[in-house]
Amino acid sequence: MNKRWALRDNADHEEVKSLADALNIDPVLSALLISRGIKTFEDARLFFRPDLRLLHDPFLMKDMEKAVLRIEEAISRGEKILVFGDYDVDGTTAVSVVYSFFKKRYSNLEYYIPDRYMEGYGISFKGIDYAAENGFTLIVALDCGIKSVDKIAYANERSIDFVICDHHLPGDELPDAIAILDPKRPDCEYPYKELSGCGIGFKLIQAYAEKNEIPLDEVTCYLDLVAISIACDIVHITGENRILAHLGLQKINTDPSIGVKTLMEVAGRGTYYTISDVVFLLGPRINAAGRIDDAKHAVELLITTDVEVAKEKSLLINVKNTERKGHDLSITDEALSIIDNNEELINRNSTVVFNEHWHKGVIGIVASRLTEKYYRPTIVLTRSNGHVAGSARSVPGFDLYEALCGCSDLLIQFGGHKFAAGLTMQPENVEAFASRFEEVVSATIKPEQLIQQISIDAELHLSQIEPKFFRLLNMFAPFGPENMAPVFLSKNVYVSGVAGLVGENHVKMTVIQKGSPGFESIAFEQGEHLPKLKKDVPFDICYTIEENIWREKRFIQLNIKGIRFTS
Repeated sequence: MNKRWALRDNADHEEVKSLADALNIDPVLSALLISRGIKTFEDARLFFRPDLRLLHDPFLMKDMEKAVLRIEEAISRGEKILVFGDYDVDGTTAVSVVYSFFKKRYSNLEYYIPDRYMEGYGISFKGIDYAAENGFTLIVALDCGIKSVDKIAYANERSIDFVICDHHLPGDELPDAIAILDPKRPDCEYPYKELSGCGIGFKLIQAYAEKNEIPLDEVTCYLDLVAISIACDIVHITGENRILAHLGLQKINTDPSIGVKTLMEVAGRGTYYTISDVVFLLGPRINAAGRIDDAKHAVELLITTDVEVAKEKSLLINVKNTERKGHDLSITDEALSIIDNNEELINRNSTVVFNEHWHKGVIGIVASRLTEKYYRPTIVLTRSNGHVAGSARSVPGFDLYEALCGCSDLLIQFGGHKFAAGLTMQPENVEAFASRFEEVVSATIKPEQLIQQISIDAELHLSQIEPKFFRLLNMFAPFGPENMAPVFLSKNVYVSGVAGLVGENHVKMTVIQKGSPGFESIAFEQGEHLPKLKKDVPFDICYTIEENIWREKRFIQLNIKGIRFTS
């Protein structure tokens, strides 16, 4: 697929030079800092040296005092407390953090993860019934609850109090809970709005620890789990999240909890984890527990202090992940076949595919894969509990949620945001929905939104990639939304030696530019360029710069995102 290359607008030249001089760094790096809102020496110092002391006071969050008081009250009275969380990575890490922290101090405590298929997302009536039947009088809900007005009302009727810790956007009405911790509440003045669900749980235990004079290291010992949640929930890696992710990655790489350590081992990598490694190696395994079996297995792994239990749960989760991959790949192949054998579907501006036998636990992953392949708004549908359930994914710039609003009369329910959503409909509406969705997308999407774009941060001569430059570039990490790994453009580069194919379709080569050393490079899924990659043929590349580790040796590698021949 052809991709548009778009070079970002240059920052003000004088501003770039002033910051470069103040920091004694390459102007390319100072321009990258300015694009991230870092314009002074002090800004840069804080950016490059994330520090726990820069975390915000948790009591700045609306209702934090109420939340801590209600938990203290429950503990002093000997009430039963239920820690409730969603079944994805953010929810299971959040439950693991909050449960582990309080379990060290109070025994009358359990956790509850809803069943993805029987209960669905978020707080459930079944979960509230479980609490009532088993004598729980306080539920601490994590990564869910901000829109559960009816569920909280039901809990109140059954004399069960709720402390809600959520990070999603609230609706017009807030639930009638004892406390609602959510920086996205319009009346919450907490300075940082982009915490993960686990991040909110971390702020809760931080507040409790401060009030009860518990040492900070009994809170920060859970930062590996917080970093996993930040990485896998794709929240902004800026501000407070950047501090938590940076320090959490340090813990993952030096002193992970027993559960995280064993999971890293079964994933095949014992250390040197980046945010990207967490997303692709740890996240899918934690998620697989809830997609294929029961998310409680993930919590059991993340809270255990027993090495043998950790090994057992890690191996089980790894098996579930292998099973998940099998479903994922076979369903993706079936979906690709449906599209590729239907001229009308090929030529649409949207993708809607349905098979009643597809596994509901992986249709979101399949939707993401189809979006990558065809680069257009995509919905994958399957049968579930007598209805048709779907998972939707979008392309940058196109508001998927708005498009679903235009089809709402054909849906039982839907929810989500611009880039991802879930939906349910009656089986007889599938065909009408596919047609309507195509109409809405075609009427509102811009042609350029259907062509994948590579956003390039700066042009670079390969000779600029020297040790100091690379060391400072590494200090921009951890990378993620709002702080993505910089993409560079280098023109008129050449292959040094011979380019070769590795794997099925990846090009491995060494590239040079006039006056530069050679750089090992990998171009994933770009084997179609191999015939033209000859020693005397110039071409342009856009790429990220990374450290590759092979047999404990480290070297700089260019990860090539695009190749363009100049003639």
